[in-house]
Order: sequence, then C-alpha cells, then structure tokens
Amino acid sequence: MTLYTDARNVLSGLSTPDARTFRDLLATGPESVLPTTAGPHLTASALVVAPDRERVLLCLHGRVGAWMQMGGHCEPGDATLAAAALREAREESGIDGLLIGPEPIGLDVHPVRCRFGPSVHYDVRYAVLAPEGAEPVCSAESKDLAWFAPDALPSPLADGVVPLIGPALRWAYST
Repeated sequence: MTLYTDARNVLSGLSTPDARTFRDLLATGPESVLPTTAGPHLTASALVVAPDRERVLLCLHGRVGAWMQMGGHCEPGDATLAAAALREAREESGIDGLLIGPEPIGLDVHPVRCRFGPSVHYDVRYAVLAPEGAEPVCSAESKDLAWFAPDALPSPLADGVVPLIGPALRWAYST
C-alpha cells in the first residue's frame, strides 16, 4: 500500500465535515501527500501524551513562534499517515518507543509558509503515548519543548491544539 492509498483509506473512513475537504485534496492526485512545491498538501502531526496520562508534550515551534503538537510534511519513506505522524513525533521529541493511536483525533486546514513557500497544510492529527521514563529532547526545529497539564497551557498557543487534548487523553486512558 502507498501513502496516498493509506491517506485515501483513512480519510474515507471519517465522517467529520472537514474530512470531505481532505478527500477533495486527495482527488487532485498522489502529489497531494508528498509536496515538492508550494500549494496545498497533506501533513501529519501528533499530540504526545505523558506516561502519567495527565500532561501533553508541546513544542515552541521556531518558525511559527507558538506552542503546538509535533508534526510536518509526509516523506517518501512514510508508508502511512500514522507512520508520518509517529516519525515526526520521534524526530521532534527525541523520544523512542512511542505508541500511536489507530485513528486520527483531529483534522485541521491552515495557511502556512513552509519550506516550499506559501502553502495550505491539510493536517491529519493523531494521539501518541510516551513510554515510562520518557525524557524529551528539543530538536533544531523548536525553541523549547515541555510537558503541560491541560489547565496550564503555555502562551502563545497555536490554533487547533486545545481541541486535540481531550481526545488524546481519552485515547491514552483507554490504552
């Protein structure tokens, strides 16, 4: 299975209003998942939940200047959207042994200036559980990285982070 096929399968199984917009993007062809130029394309991200299931890991993104979940562009080696989100979470958190949820916990469309220029990211978001003893390490893409309780979130916080917290914690508690 290709990343494009997986993306079509994942998004066809979602009944949220935003899912149709994502399916419309995928209808433009396989280049929608592996960007090489500016324009709309799929991305994958992950909200990492602490082993205690009481906090989430956020990064202060260097380019965006706001606290957010880890994520980014899909790459040719990513077999699935979940694999892309998990890879991004590992790269940006420095944590190995992460466990990813089976289904996306959110979708978000937002304009951004990425490495390809002015673009629109169609972000598929997953929950990820960190293993016991996880110690995050800040990557070069971030200015900071820290655990936060849902009632003590940092500022400035990127749009779309708060709606991910409830679903991520619920999934983590069920795991």
